[in-house]
Amino acid sequence: MIEVFVISDNIITSLGFDTDENVSNIKRYKTGITKLKNLEFWTEPFFASLINSERLKDEFSKIGDIQKFTRFEQICIFSASNALNNCSVNTNSSDTIFIISTTKGNIDLLKHNCNFDYERVYIDKASSIISSFFNNPNTPIIVSNACISGVLAINTAKRLISSGIYKNAIIIGGDIISEFVVSGFQSFKSLSFGPCKPFDIARDGLSLGEGASTIILSSEIKSNIKVLEGASANDANHISGPSKTGEGLYISIEKALNFSGIKAIEIDYISAHGTATPYNDEMEAIAISRAGLLNSYVNSYKGYFGHTLGAAGIAESVLAIYSLKYNFLFASLGFENKGVSEDLKVIEKHKEVKLNKILKIASGFGGCNASIIFDKI
Repeated sequence: MIEVFVISDNIITSLGFDTDENVSNIKRYKTGITKLKNLEFWTEPFFASLINSERLKDEFSKIGDIQKFTRFEQICIFSASNALNNCSVNTNSSDTIFIISTTKGNIDLLKHNCNFDYERVYIDKASSIISSFFNNPNTPIIVSNACISGVLAINTAKRLISSGIYKNAIIIGGDIISEFVVSGFQSFKSLSFGPCKPFDIARDGLSLGEGASTIILSSEIKSNIKVLEGASANDANHISGPSKTGEGLYISIEKALNFSGIKAIEIDYISAHGTATPYNDEMEAIAISRAGLLNSYVNSYKGYFGHTLGAAGIAESVLAIYSLKYNFLFASLGFENKGVSEDLKVIEKHKEVKLNKILKIASGFGGCNASIIFDKI
């Protein structure tokens, strides 16, 4: 089997426009989640995390014409461009594939007063625009499977490279906050009345976040971070409610461990999905326990920049990989008192810990779940 390495990355959130800036703010325990009100598309107040529009305009104008690209396309293109600046992958090559992870793409174009072609609301159209910016000859692959999209996209890229179909993969995840997105989560009554508190007894819902993130994988360029294996599973429990036994997530973790040929005790740290909804966090805790991973450190990044939907699995993998590289674990912001039935080792303060293998997990609507394991060599 061909080995696959992580060679570059980027994160764009309310906390910064590259990975280092996001990490710097996370180390300061800073959150980008604020109370928003009187937005153009939503007048009622709610807590969320938005990318700074003026800075996005300034930064993107350095690489492209802001009039030609939507907000969603801009954050995805800028993220990929930043990551590509830090490696030597040739985007013009047929050996390089672009994979786009998003839940809603240009969903804001449903509004009739937009200045762009209505067809760009289709994810395949937006994805082609993104990959064409980099002159890639291949048709981009789209992964849009609720909140596991990012992790599933990395799994997809890993398998395409390890099977020899491509040598490089540029995986871009992104989503923006729009009326469609806010109204959907509001209808479930799942938005928090303050910055979210994953795994805490006082958690009352999630905080939405805008974000884009890129991770670049390669078989021809080496690094000290290797993608071992990943897996996905669907327990078909409910269209929106997670399994009470954590069945799908447990199965995906077990498969990832088995495919990697390692034991649960070898996982030093888990980057959880940790949305801060009552049911999700409890389900994750049960799945982690069933998989024999209660000795692994656990955190959620949602308290820093919210739930970034299609970007979440990628951005959170990038931060988990930072932890793996530098033996440094980030606190699960918002956590104070245990609020799940299992005795998880939720990280309360940043700490230095020797790390060798880490697990990223994600769960989403419709019973979908995904896991992936990274190894330091």
